[in-house]
Amino acid sequence: MEVLSALNLGDYAQAFSKMGMFPVFDLAYYIVSILYLKYEPGSVEVSRRSPVASWLCAMLYCFGSYILADIMLGSSPLDYFQHNSHILLASAVWYLIFYCPLNLFYKCVSFLPVKLVFVGLKEVVRCRKIAAGVHHAHHAYHHGFFIMVLVGYVKGSGVALISNFEQLLRGVWRPETNELLNMSFPTKASLYGAILFTLQESHILPVSKSTLILVFTLFMITCKVWMTARHSHGSPFALIESWVCHVLFGSALGGGEDDHHHTAPAAAAPSSPPKTKEELSEGVRKRKAKKAE
Repeated sequence: MEVLSALNLGDYAQAFSKMGMFPVFDLAYYIVSILYLKYEPGSVEVSRRSPVASWLCAMLYCFGSYILADIMLGSSPLDYFQHNSHILLASAVWYLIFYCPLNLFYKCVSFLPVKLVFVGLKEVVRCRKIAAGVHHAHHAYHHGFFIMVLVGYVKGSGVALISNFEQLLRGVWRPETNELLNMSFPTKASLYGAILFTLQESHILPVSKSTLILVFTLFMITCKVWMTARHSHGSPFALIESWVCHVLFGSALGGGEDDHHHTAPAAAAPSSPPKTKEELSEGVRKRKAKKAE
């Protein structure tokens, strides 16, 4: 405690928790979110064929968490669209990423060193949204611990939980991509973060909210920037999750009963490493260009 007092961690955490998100941090959030939309196969073709559908998808990527959380708490899903400055800023980012001449804006923001900065800033917004979601649910349901966790989880997960609905707007149906079936690191981290903030909001976790926001934000920035720089889709929770799932459910995370009844062929070809969304998207574009020729 003396070390923390000497470092004035409480003062830094308090100042950080009061820092405004608009426009710098929100701008980074919108840029990274719409970048991920452009990585999705077929998104560029949709933007040419139907700009309205493309814009709706971009708005879901930016504000899907608010829409889903409002529905869960009995509010109008259109409530967040009253913030004109946020909608206009996200729309401007969408237009520049998809329609800027020579793809200049897209090339600048997708340049890895620049992208890493935006990824780090986006995680600041994510952590703040989780804390705000738990706090909002706590006011409506003082003893509803599960509701607090769910709302915080939804606020942090973004569009991932309604990705199948967003795909329908682009004319795609891939139920196997359901986020609950194969949770990504941000989705898992949002769940664990929502649990921590619920424990803090309920005065079970003996730490101030500002300190928890600072520590959890630093953890998320470090993990996400490192994973993005290495093009990794792994999770720092993988070892713990595998052990817990083995103890509680009798199998490793992602494993199923079928693993014990079906053996792989003896001469199976070695599997290639999983491709990133960027590589998959580029491959689809090249194949379509060859067919057009």
